[in-house]
Amino acid sequence: MDVGIVKIAEDKDFEKLKQLYDNNNDWRLDYNKPDLCVWTKSVPGIHFRMVKIRTRFSDVMPQTLFDVLHDPEYRKVWDNHVIESKEIGFFNPNNDLGYYSMACPSPLKNRDFVLQRSWLDTGEEQLIINHSVYHKDYPPRKHFVRATSYLTGYIVRLSQNGGSELGYVSHTDPHGKLPVWLVNKITQIFTPKMVKKLHKASQNYPSWKLINCPNLKPWHFPEQISAPRIKIDDCVKSAEEKNLKNNFMDESQLKDKGDAIMDDCM
Repeated sequence: MDVGIVKIAEDKDFEKLKQLYDNNNDWRLDYNKPDLCVWTKSVPGIHFRMVKIRTRFSDVMPQTLFDVLHDPEYRKVWDNHVIESKEIGFFNPNNDLGYYSMACPSPLKNRDFVLQRSWLDTGEEQLIINHSVYHKDYPPRKHFVRATSYLTGYIVRLSQNGGSELGYVSHTDPHGKLPVWLVNKITQIFTPKMVKKLHKASQNYPSWKLINCPNLKPWHFPEQISAPRIKIDDCVKSAEEKNLKNNFMDESQLKDKGDAIMDDCM
């Protein structure tokens, strides 16, 4: 799945995610704990490193974790980085398009994305992938830097010791002329923190869902989908984006504030 290209995800796209996750060749182990490992990997031609995590939640079943990763209303409850999360529309029951904006540690500018998301439930494992695309009605917004997800994916499996195994792979460019070392360092710090939040959110999800539309799960039941069907012809750069010569805010002056930014990530 290439940036800007909208198409229904195929088996090979999910296989790519699984290969990245299961094969540790060329990955550098940066964080190693019994239930959480973090690796990073250089990608030719791109300054920012790919990050991968493997973790286990012994008290969370895979189906619950899969639901937490999907549920847009619950995401607003547990993810304090969310500013706006909106479903633009869907292509088919397993591929949709969405807009997501997130708060970044001060003094960084906030980031936003337009993403195609695809998922697959084989019964033995659940996979979710996304990548950045365009939509004519969602141009870059004032006070946000439009970031790029080359590939972000989740793998949910039954852990050998019970509970869930969660895999996460992401290669994202935040843009904004940030120092590369700072982005890579923030990624290494932010990822374990995100995992802890996701674990707690998964523990609390069953009780939350019981009183918040417990039967509404369109990622399982396509007949519940209420978003409009996406027209491929609309998945192009907006007029504003086509005419924008430089979409990247200059944040290079932040290079001396790296320690303060990382403190906000802790």
